[in-house]
Amino acid sequence: MRLLFIFTLYFVFSGCNLVSAQAIDFTQLREQYLKPQAQWPKPNLDADITHAEITLLPEVTFPKNNPFSAAKMRLGEQLFNDPKLSRSGQVACASCHDRDLGWADGRKLSFGHDRLNGKRNAPSIENAAFWQSLFWDGRAQTLEQQSLMPVEDPVEMNFTIAELEARINQDQAYQKKFNQVFGQSEITATRIAQALATYQRTIVSRNSAFDYFVKAGETQDKKIKQQLQQKLSDQALWGLHLFRTKARCINCHSGALFSDNKFHNLGLTYYKRKREDLGRYNVTKNPDDIGKFKTPSLRNVMNSKPWMHNGVFPSIAGVLNIYNAGGFVFNKDPNDPLSPQTSKILQPLSLTSKEKKALEAFLHSITSAPAAGPHKTFIVQELNEV
Repeated sequence: MRLLFIFTLYFVFSGCNLVSAQAIDFTQLREQYLKPQAQWPKPNLDADITHAEITLLPEVTFPKNNPFSAAKMRLGEQLFNDPKLSRSGQVACASCHDRDLGWADGRKLSFGHDRLNGKRNAPSIENAAFWQSLFWDGRAQTLEQQSLMPVEDPVEMNFTIAELEARINQDQAYQKKFNQVFGQSEITATRIAQALATYQRTIVSRNSAFDYFVKAGETQDKKIKQQLQQKLSDQALWGLHLFRTKARCINCHSGALFSDNKFHNLGLTYYKRKREDLGRYNVTKNPDDIGKFKTPSLRNVMNSKPWMHNGVFPSIAGVLNIYNAGGFVFNKDPNDPLSPQTSKILQPLSLTSKEKKALEAFLHSITSAPAAGPHKTFIVQELNEV
């Protein structure tokens, strides 16, 4: 009896219940996940985690003090791509957020003025409309607030707001466009920020294989349902199940963004070393926030390598291996109030190589081709405004 008990423990904790794809009844698993999301298998969540199911993106909403208009969107697009927003006249917002590179820049660390390297990897602006805070450390709460921060950053665009206003006000073409959008030809930093924010809100990711699969569960037409559900391979389906259960990803990567919009320490603080970055602490000055960074969205994650706030992982296999190991574990030094503490959410997972491959397949399934520009919803509104 004792030997049976020991074997059972080994079987459970080593993940032998899901050792190989061959052991899974994919027909049954697919049927489970084609049910309404409220009936999906129970996720593996820590006791203090609020469950937000991974799902489809909602419609974009605009703040009352900065409503959408197609003219404002196009003005924001022009500003976004205009290097006049930088002191050198050589760096634009699009320099670090290139649509062909998943609206990021594909670099480990972004560079700006005089090709100075920053400390962090440029995040994609796709789906920026849905964030509750912006930047890796969350120092901006709205896109309007975020839009001009890179302009004033000495490493990025190295300009001042007063100089920016003076330069753009000298451009008669811009004066005409601002008058068209805002009813006044005077160009202010507030209006520049509103136009940039409006444009960024329209950059919404396309449907992924996962999105089509979720839609399959919501449709009653059998033919359409069959077509949509086949978009998700068996391996990616297994990855979806692992994502929500054994791999515990859903503890942080939840909701429509595949992010909890919160901040966690993965152990990449490099405390008292060359690459030190104290993250959220730089904003809050709360020692508990040392080394915490915002949970990135996993939508279109395969378009935005290298990964992590400092771009240290060029391979998704490396990222999965670190999570499988439970992150880089650092425990707080009682004699040093600023020493980092790795998040307790991270735990060793004992994922097999096949399970990690399934997770990778799922990450591909939530990745679509980068948005080509404003979402079709806003193109339709633009046509209606003409």
